[in-house]
Amino acid sequence: MKLTEHIANRGERTLFSFELLPPLKGENFDSTSQTIDPLIEFDPCCIDVTYHREEIIYKERADGLLERRTIRKRPGTVGISAAIKFKYNVDVVPHLICGGFTREETENALIDLYFLGIDNILLIRGDNPAGEKSFRPEPGGNRYALELVKQAVDMNRGVYLEEDIINPNPTGFCIGVAGYPEKHAESPNLATDIQHLKEKIDAGASYIVTQMFFDNAAFFRFEKACREAGISVPIIPGLKPLSTRAQLSALPRTFSIDLPEDLVKEAEKCTDNRQIRQLGVEWAIEQSRGLIRSGVPVLHFYSMGKSDNIQQIARAVF
Repeated sequence: MKLTEHIANRGERTLFSFELLPPLKGENFDSTSQTIDPLIEFDPCCIDVTYHREEIIYKERADGLLERRTIRKRPGTVGISAAIKFKYNVDVVPHLICGGFTREETENALIDLYFLGIDNILLIRGDNPAGEKSFRPEPGGNRYALELVKQAVDMNRGVYLEEDIINPNPTGFCIGVAGYPEKHAESPNLATDIQHLKEKIDAGASYIVTQMFFDNAAFFRFEKACREAGISVPIIPGLKPLSTRAQLSALPRTFSIDLPEDLVKEAEKCTDNRQIRQLGVEWAIEQSRGLIRSGVPVLHFYSMGKSDNIQQIARAVF
């Protein structure tokens, strides 16, 4: 079922969803199940699976020189999405990114998902290559998420890259895109960022999932600005509970977000990560309750591979 159909059929209740990482190369499905199993009781409307671009590593050879290698540490997004769908009978939302993929590779991935009966996708540009300050698309790939959306929308219309396909079948993907309550790190301001977001909606995207935030006021400002800009699709808030002291600096640096002063002050009083993890749970519970009161259609949680804290939050609010 499409995520927009889940939302249309929800009545007055707020739905639950979460995101997980595909396992590292060499791991099996058990690591994924360990994240999912504690959360199934909350009847997730869907489970997101992230996509990861290639990384460059350097290995020292026997002669002392460095050998440059390209690896993908977390392959298998399509396969894991299919395994989740059929094991748990839950809708999945695989992510597709621009970085590291040609348009043909993107089309082939979408065809695979279509054959698997997967109805939902989340399309994002993706991160810069490791060590590079600016985004570099793959030769023959999409540079912006807008281009990725347009390619998926074309396939929904039966338009493929190869023009002479006989009787091309249209796909039927429900397309989601990312929103940034505190603006994307590369945008000059929030208004410009929202204008780019509106272009993706106008091109055919059906819903928005936000970057993590720790202050609901940031989400409400973003939501209001989106509506004023003419964006009417569902906007789903994304939450990530604080879990370690290192995240006090790592999250703002990595995701270009602010942590509220009150949260930081309380975290500084904690003597170990166990206390910080519990603080993160309590903070996210209050965030969740405030967002539910406002009528958000779905609460979406970023698990980062661990789900015990999300389980505590869900038990308190769902």
